[in-house]
Amino acid sequence: MKLIETLNWRYATKKFDSKKKIDSKSLELLKEAIRLSVSSYGLQLYKVLIIEDPKVKELLRAASWNQSQITDASHLFVFCSYKQNFTEGVDSYISLLQEAAEESNHSGILAYGKSIKENLSSMEDLERKFWSEKQVYLAMNNLLIAAAELRLDACPMEGFEPDKYDQILGLSDQGLHAVLVAPVGYRAVDDSAQFRKKVRRSTKELFEMI
Repeated sequence: MKLIETLNWRYATKKFDSKKKIDSKSLELLKEAIRLSVSSYGLQLYKVLIIEDPKVKELLRAASWNQSQITDASHLFVFCSYKQNFTEGVDSYISLLQEAAEESNHSGILAYGKSIKENLSSMEDLERKFWSEKQVYLAMNNLLIAAAELRLDACPMEGFEPDKYDQILGLSDQGLHAVLVAPVGYRAVDDSAQFRKKVRRSTKELFEMI
């Protein structure tokens, strides 16, 4: 499997080459990989901001414990979950399903949408928040694998101050909340992390056949 070779190649890059930039074709492929991510119900109730403005990245670095990856990477992907407007999100998705489906199936699609809304409304606020944020992690994984396939480096990060990101990027006004960030670009030749042996639990420890 080519994928196994790719996964062995990737690592969480600690130091990026600030002079190297992602080309537009590769950037579009990364966006498409995220767009095709698995998502509960297929809803994709999240938004991904791609930051390339150096001034904005400087502001975000200050809200990221001054980690250099934020400013040195070519692009910074900020994955945001929705805090509200779930009903509108479901309606939008159902409209897309209707456009793609045979006309005779519209009643079934509407019933599906109603079921989704009922399930989401039955959740407590905190439960719905956790559910929404889990979707973001799924999308992030597609980015990491796609980047590695393109031999682009990335570093998934939770080490930042989400509320400050929300303020800097004006997310709250959009009903959004920063959950994860991922600088993407090219590893620096002197990033010592790339030379570390990849350590994972053994197959015997990790799996059990029943």
